[in-house]
Amino acid sequence: QVQLVESGGGLVQAGGSLRVSCAAPGRTLSTYNMGWFRQAPGKEREFVAAISWTGGSTPYADSVKGRFTISRDNAKKTVYLQMNSLKPEDTAVYYCAAVPLGAGATLRQATEYPYWGQGTQVTVSS
Repeated sequence: QVQLVESGGGLVQAGGSLRVSCAAPGRTLSTYNMGWFRQAPGKEREFVAAISWTGGSTPYADSVKGRFTISRDNAKKTVYLQMNSLKPEDTAVYYCAAVPLGAGATLRQATEYPYWGQGTQVTVSS
């Protein structure tokens, strides 16, 4: 079992920046591919970004490409999502997720990830 804990959400004005973090207390993440997803009220959970275990592959949703950056620090057992040029439509609960090496295929599908955090709210005001 992998426990994931998100932090760093909050309220920010449009055009601002925010960084959310995902930590795995007491557990190495170096053998997991990681993903960030988000879910707005009344909408389905959607893919935001993912990062392979080496950090060498970082797919993004088209809606955040060029604005968001995913990164990881395996020594700190933490994955980050830096969000710049935020828009009101980025408002959602952001979840991080983990999938063991070799198990996730595209890293873009929520169903590929067996482990999830509790989520952190990001609200962007216009």
